[in-house]
Amino acid sequence: MRAHSVSDPLGAATARVQFETPRTVNVPLFRSLIEVLDQDRRWVVLDLGPARPQTVALLGRFRCRLDIADLMLADSLADTDDRVLAGELAAQLGAIQHPEPTDIALCWDFLNYLEPGQITTLMRSVAARCRPGALVHALIVYSDRLMQQCPAQLVPIDEGRLFNRSTAKPERIAPRYSPEELCNCMPGFSVERARLLTNGMQEYLFRFGQSDD
Repeated sequence: MRAHSVSDPLGAATARVQFETPRTVNVPLFRSLIEVLDQDRRWVVLDLGPARPQTVALLGRFRCRLDIADLMLADSLADTDDRVLAGELAAQLGAIQHPEPTDIALCWDFLNYLEPGQITTLMRSVAARCRPGALVHALIVYSDRLMQQCPAQLVPIDEGRLFNRSTAKPERIAPRYSPEELCNCMPGFSVERARLLTNGMQEYLFRFGQSDD
């Protein structure tokens, strides 16, 4: 259970509003990615989050290479110069060196915590690693005005459900990016599919370029 109070511009407190956000959520588009991995070929998955045992265990069932970028690093995104932070994120991503292009990238809820210019810089670096037709999965705050202060600790329970391990934290205003805003920030990517989830987030699959299959 989370709660927040709303005040009018004059500072007069209004009624305290309480609402529930499910900590476990069905993610059908994430499930569709896992089902793709069951095809008889080798895949390269780029995880922009930290190494989590649950993710490693799930993807370890398939013929895939898992690259961990660990970009969930900014507790103070708002206090960091956009260009400096975007450069740091791109450099950290570029430190992963191997010749195989990425088939699938997992953004989790990280894009909610970046400014549009930072998203563009980051996704250009992701695009440089992707093969044509690569898919990017992301969760965008859509219904709620507020979101957690820091990116959530999302772990897969199974192929189609994620669990948020984060404890209660101070909240911040959510940018609530629209599909049009996201596409403007992500040159070379287009929305493949989108689903509204029970926790108020919009689940996205973006496709890079055209498939070479």
